[in-house]
Amino acid sequence: MRRILSTLFTLCCLSMAFAQMPQPVKMTASIKETSATEAIITFDATIDAGWHMYSTEVVPDGPNPATIHIDKISGAKLNGPLKAQGNVIKHYDDMFGAEVYYFENKGQFVQKITLTGGKYHVEGYLQHSSCNDQNCTPPTNFEFSFDGEAPQGDTEKTADTEKVTEKVTENADSVQNADNPETSDTLQASAVVPTTDALWTPVIDQLKAFEDGGNANATDSPLWYIFILGFIGGLVALVTPCVWPIIPMTVSFFIKKGTTKKSTPEEMAAAKKRGIRDAIIYGLSIVVIYVALGLIITALFGASALNSLATNAIFNIFFFLMLLVFGASFLGAFELTLPSKWTNAVDSKAGSTSGLLAIFLMAFTLTLVSFSCTGPIIGFLLVEVATDGGSILAPTIGMLGFAIALALPFTFFALFPSMLKSAPKSGNWMNVVKVTLGFIEIAFSLKFFSVADLAYGWGLLDRETFLALWIVLFALLGAYLIGWIRFPHDEDEYDQMGNVVVNPKTSVTRFFLALISFAFAVYMIPGLWGAPCKAVSAFAPPMSTQDFNISPEAEVKPMFTDYEAGMKFAAEHNMPVMIDFTGYGCVNCRKMEAAVFTDPTVAELMTKKYVLIQLFVDEKASLPQPVEVTVAGQSRKLRTVGDKWSYLQASKFGANAQPFYVLLDNEGNPLTRSYSYNEDITAYTNWLNDGLKAYK
Repeated sequence: MRRILSTLFTLCCLSMAFAQMPQPVKMTASIKETSATEAIITFDATIDAGWHMYSTEVVPDGPNPATIHIDKISGAKLNGPLKAQGNVIKHYDDMFGAEVYYFENKGQFVQKITLTGGKYHVEGYLQHSSCNDQNCTPPTNFEFSFDGEAPQGDTEKTADTEKVTEKVTENADSVQNADNPETSDTLQASAVVPTTDALWTPVIDQLKAFEDGGNANATDSPLWYIFILGFIGGLVALVTPCVWPIIPMTVSFFIKKGTTKKSTPEEMAAAKKRGIRDAIIYGLSIVVIYVALGLIITALFGASALNSLATNAIFNIFFFLMLLVFGASFLGAFELTLPSKWTNAVDSKAGSTSGLLAIFLMAFTLTLVSFSCTGPIIGFLLVEVATDGGSILAPTIGMLGFAIALALPFTFFALFPSMLKSAPKSGNWMNVVKVTLGFIEIAFSLKFFSVADLAYGWGLLDRETFLALWIVLFALLGAYLIGWIRFPHDEDEYDQMGNVVVNPKTSVTRFFLALISFAFAVYMIPGLWGAPCKAVSAFAPPMSTQDFNISPEAEVKPMFTDYEAGMKFAAEHNMPVMIDFTGYGCVNCRKMEAAVFTDPTVAELMTKKYVLIQLFVDEKASLPQPVEVTVAGQSRKLRTVGDKWSYLQASKFGANAQPFYVLLDNEGNPLTRSYSYNEDITAYTNWLNDGLKAYK
């Protein structure tokens, strides 16, 4: 359950990095002579859904910005810096602790050049970086080369003098454009790409064999999590006062429809069959209605829009207020109801029709009548979908799970009507469910306020404040469950004389639920002084907002930042190797380091049991000279040490996204599957232990 819930608030859809070579940005370039002395080079980018490409703004210790590099130029010179044009999105990223700038869907850069007369030649590359919610690509080169001749005399732009050329690439080089510490002598000495060294021999097929053997580090598809969350939401909606009392009435209506006290046994049997059929159609109608709602949400917003909303500060405030209102409604402050004329109109239409349409309208009436209870749950589910990572099917899958859970009892009790007698009767316990949900929705709303708080720099909800509020909320929930607090909709208990019981007894079920709630509140208390509290790490603000921390985090430092040197040391000391392909501008790499590497068990395994080699694919130190290589049938020019490590990752392991982790023996062969972005500490620990077992 914790794993399912953690998908609500982390950019953490799981993925296999093995053998994936994402090329999310397709680039074209053109040059246009605007006068005899000036030309403009335009770079147009098409960006895959779910990805974003960083703009030209330089963010200290932030992602790699887009930059232009000129290798050769004659008859012209650059006129000003590279500029971004179009819809540049500004977003606060708490991992970088600053505003970042990027494009989604489409982006454009322009570079002005001054023509000095006669023939000109401009050759170079545009470097850019892109990320999604799981991986980042290394800084990627788009190579361009333009030749032309500047018009003589006429400074006006004409159709005869305009010169446009285009070049498109889908597999580009990588180059570093971020600041980096000094490079070691060992790194400089080995900065030549060996083409025959056994340590560089591709092991893509071996990794694929591990993945095909069922060892993938990613588990179920994220859509299954959304479905399960929707199904759980539907089960919760069932036991609310708006839905549960309707079940026996609806089932009895279907079973007894068309019968009287004088009906023969044959007529009763036929009526029962019709009732079962109608109940099944009724259940299917509920599914159709809610799935249609999911499709409408998808059609209105789309996957990328939902993902943008999840990372937008204004909409996070909206989510916070919406969940806060839903929570207050569940506590009994007010009822969220749709206009009564809607319900009356649909109910009247259902009564005046027959057949399948009447049954469908009955199901639609249930949807409207139960909105005060199901609305907050559906709203909460759709908020979860917005944080899912932008899957286009997520709203529909979530609503499918919700509807199936909601429709099942109507069909089940129609098939087995005798089971209705043993079903729990309506009562105050349903209001307890509502109030409990109210506490939970208020607690979860704070996560969205936290995102907005970080975005605007208010400093109102640091980690201690967040944990303090959660401690109080879950302590109050425990007090309510034990019977110390009452809300407006809680029913009084009466004794045999009809008098209100002043101190009603607490049921055993409520006692154990209160025990869990109190224990959870106590568990979070050490977090006020810096304890990791991993059960809530996916919800709380980052540890960097903690004002007072007496619990120093485990620190993982690589033993080597050079592949050959690290492999040599490992062979001499008979130790397995872990390679961490990372980047200075890789936000998901920082997330893994903050959420997983700080675990003491993980840190000890990585630093004591393995030779840890950390390779930055955006390392800017230059190679002694550019090296021409071939990747996927295309020529690449390696200019930097980062290019070298990017080439190693692509050619040897068949991947180019970061973070990417692989465990090797002393000959450079993989010990187990590769590992990508997945903040599951248990899965990561098991992966490291699997590598140790294979090495031994």
